[in-house]
Formats: sequence, structure tokens, C-alpha cells
Amino acid sequence: MSDFNGKLAAVCTAVGAVGGVIAKALGGWDNAVITLIVFMVIDYAMGIIVAAVFKNSEKSESGGLSSRVCWVGLARKVMTLLFVVIAYRLDLLVGTDYIRNGVIIGFCASELISICENAGLMGVPLPSVITKAIDILKSKSEDNDHDDN
Repeated sequence: MSDFNGKLAAVCTAVGAVGGVIAKALGGWDNAVITLIVFMVIDYAMGIIVAAVFKNSEKSESGGLSSRVCWVGLARKVMTLLFVVIAYRLDLLVGTDYIRNGVIIGFCASELISICENAGLMGVPLPSVITKAIDILKSKSEDNDHDDN
């Protein structure tokens, strides 16, 4: 049993180290990053539900689940996080603290729009507070785009 505990401790240490490196690369594990990742997970899960349960995906010819489409979706989520890393490094380079947050807000708006589209494909009515939140996120993202010019 102690051999198992040692292996478990090694796995937990490795996962913690990798998680720490990822969090540092993203500029920290704050509410902005957590929110983006939560939105990404929800969007991905809803996309799978739309395809697997409702057979209503716009991403595959049959409307059903496709492993290729799933991998493409994961690759896009990884690229999103890489853009957060790039934005954080740009903040460090030019001595600012708004590029990363602007990128995160923009991607959060995009994820939220996709979540709403998936909900629509499932026939779920959208509460007005969500559509208002999307409008606010869009305007914040646009404000950050104008600040960069």
C-alpha cells in the first residue's frame, strides 16, 4: 500500500507542478482566467450535447457527433489559452496590465455567444440578463481594442 501512496504523491506533485507552470504562463490563476476556462468547458460540453443528444450540430454534415470536430474544438480552446499567454507576455514587455484582460474579456464574450448559440440549438430560451451581459462584454472588448490604437 505504501508503494501506491508514493506513486499517488508523485502524480499529485507532477500535476501540481504542471498546473503551476500553466497558471504562471497565463498571468496567474485569477477570476478572469477561471471565468474564461469555465466558459470554455461549458461551451465544449454543450457542443458535445448538441451533437450527441440533439443531433443538431452545425459543425458536422450529419449534425451528429464527430471525433474530428471534437479535436478541432479542443485545438481552438488551446489556441485561445495561448493567446492569453501571448497577451500576458505583451503586458510584461510594455509594462501594462490591460492587454491580457482585454483578450480574456474578448474571448469570454466569444465563448458566451457560442454558449448561447448552443442553447438555441437545444431550444433553450435565453434570459435577457445573459444577452445584456454579452452586450457589456462586447463593449468592454471594443473599448480595449480602441485603447490599443
